[in-house]
Amino acid sequence: MSDMGDGDLYDPDDLSDAELAGTASRSASDSAAAADAASASTTDADDIPERQSELEDIDTLSALDFDTPDVGDAEAEIDWSEVDVPALLAERDEFKSIAQRVQAEFENFRKQANTRAQADADRATGRLAEAFLPVLDAAEAAFLRHPDEVGPLLNQMLAELKKQGLETLDLDGQMFDPEVAEAVAHEPVNGGEPSVAEVLRSGYQWKGKTLRAAMVKTTD
Repeated sequence: MSDMGDGDLYDPDDLSDAELAGTASRSASDSAAAADAASASTTDADDIPERQSELEDIDTLSALDFDTPDVGDAEAEIDWSEVDVPALLAERDEFKSIAQRVQAEFENFRKQANTRAQADADRATGRLAEAFLPVLDAAEAAFLRHPDEVGPLLNQMLAELKKQGLETLDLDGQMFDPEVAEAVAHEPVNGGEPSVAEVLRSGYQWKGKTLRAAMVKTTD
């Protein structure tokens, strides 16, 4: 084999077959080693994010506090000898009394509100019924002249109004009562307590209260 100095050019023809084979083997080994190193470097680079994620998960789990408080220890720390049980019971009874009083006041308010609402509704419908009274007066006057023709209609009107709370005062032969009747004429007979001799204009009650007093002729 020919001697080669550093940096000297050499002729491959001067190398022996053994030297050529050794040189080729070293080149192949160097290439394989370089390829393995590159592959390992790529694999390590790919594993870095996954390993980093695993490390973060471990850090997160280690930061969590899974300790369960010991209730028994907390109860053990209470000194029941220092608890004023009668005072606690008295406070409980006071709060209970307040709650019952508030409940009773609410129930009273609810009942009063319902009563006021019903009274307002009765007054409103009473005004409507009162406004309808002239129609009834006209129907009664027509009934006196044409009883057969007007009678059925008048009776039907009175029946329907009675369902709503309107009632005709029946005062014929009754003792005179200024709460439900107004005397516009009087005929003395034998003296005594005055009574209703004739109804000149009908009176009406609305839900038990006098809506309009009757005009009557009295006698005694």
